[in-house]
Amino acid sequence: MLPPLRIVRNGLRRTTEALAAELAQPGGAMPAWSELEWQLASAVAVAHGVSPLLCQFSAWQHSPWQRFLQSQREHVELRHRRIAALLQRIDTDARAAGLALVPLKGSALHAIGLYAPGERPMADIDLLVREDDAAPAIRLLLQLGYVESFVQWKHRVFKPATGRPFAGLGEHRDTPINIELHTRIQERLPISTVDITGWIYPQAPRPGLNPYPSIGDLMSHLLLHAAGNICGRSLRLLHLHDISLLAKRMVASDWDALCGERAADAPWWALPPLRLVARYYRHAIPDAVFARLERACPPLLRTISRRQTLTQVSCSALWLHAFAGIEWSRSARDVGQYLRNRVRPSEEAIRERADMVRTQLWLQGQSWVTLNHARRILTWLTRPVPRMDTLYVVRAALETPASAVQMTRHASAEG
Repeated sequence: MLPPLRIVRNGLRRTTEALAAELAQPGGAMPAWSELEWQLASAVAVAHGVSPLLCQFSAWQHSPWQRFLQSQREHVELRHRRIAALLQRIDTDARAAGLALVPLKGSALHAIGLYAPGERPMADIDLLVREDDAAPAIRLLLQLGYVESFVQWKHRVFKPATGRPFAGLGEHRDTPINIELHTRIQERLPISTVDITGWIYPQAPRPGLNPYPSIGDLMSHLLLHAAGNICGRSLRLLHLHDISLLAKRMVASDWDALCGERAADAPWWALPPLRLVARYYRHAIPDAVFARLERACPPLLRTISRRQTLTQVSCSALWLHAFAGIEWSRSARDVGQYLRNRVRPSEEAIRERADMVRTQLWLQGQSWVTLNHARRILTWLTRPVPRMDTLYVVRAALETPASAVQMTRHASAEG
C-alpha cells in the first residue's frame, strides 16, 4: 500500500530539490530524512537518471542509499558495454552498406568523453538518418535482430526480437537496448513544430557513424530536447547535468551559433532549459547568452521560466497537468489548437496513446489509461490525478528492500 499521496507528493518535492542541489554542488550536509524519504529519493534518482552520478558525487553516509547507488552504477557500466558493442556493430554494418548515421544525445556525449562508462544511463540508442536512407537503415536494424515496435511522429522505435524489460527499480544490465530511428530532429512546443535537422545532420556525411557537426550543434539538440520535456512536464535532472557539462566545453563561437546567427528565428525555446540549468548549476551559462535569448522568448514563457523548479516541470510533480505546456504557445491560434486537441484528440494522438499503453511497462494494468477521453476529462475536473509513471517508480522503490539491492549488486558484480 502506498502512503497517502499528499505525503508522497511532498516527499518527492523535497528529495528532488535536495538531489538536484547535491549533484550540482556536492558536499552538502546529509538530509535528516525518514526511511520513507530515503525510499522516495531512490525513486527520484531513478526517474531522473542520476543514480550512477550520485554514486560518484554524493557522500551521504546512509548505508542502504550507498548500496543502491553503487548497484546502479555497476548495472549502468555493464549495460554500457553492451551499448558500445552494438554501436560498433552498427558502424561496421553501416559502412558496408554505404549508410550515414548520426548517434544522438547520450551516445554522442559518451563519444566525446563527457562521461565515463557507468556514469550516465542510456535508455536506448537514438540514430538520425536522411529521409531517403530510412529504408536501408530499417533493413540494417532488422538484420541486427530488431523488430519495429511502434511509430510516433518524432521517430520509429525498434526493439530486440527477444528479451523482456526489467520490471524492478532502476537500471539493469540485462534491460533490452531499444533503438529510435529519426529522420528529423524536431519538437512540438506545444503545437508549432521546431525543426533543427539542418543543424544536426553533417554537410558531408561519410558511411558509418558520424558525429554532430560541432559542440554547439550538440548543445542545440540537448536544449531543444529539454524544451520539449519541459513543455510536457517530463524533464529529468540528467538533462540539466548534460547541458551543464557540455557548456564548460563551449567557446564564444559555439554560443554565437546557438543564439541564432544562422537562423532567421532565434532559438526562443532555449531560454527555459538554460534558466533551469543556471538555477542549480550556478555560473554554468554566460550571462550574455540569457540577454540574447530573452529578446526572442515569448513574454509569458519568459516570465514563467524565471521561477520554475525542476520538480514543477518533471515527473516529480505528482499530479497530472490538464493543460501542461500551454504557456509555450506563441500565438492565440496555437492556444486554440492546443485546447481543441485536449478536448478532441487527433487520430494520431489516439494511436500514439494506444501504442504507449501497449508497449510501456509502467502503463500495464492501469485502469486510468484505458478510460475513454471524456471520462479522463471529467476525472481531471473533479479530483487530482497522479502520474502513472511516477507511481510506478515510487511503488518499485517502496517494494525494494535493502537486502534485495545488496543481492542485485552481488549479481551484477559476478556477471
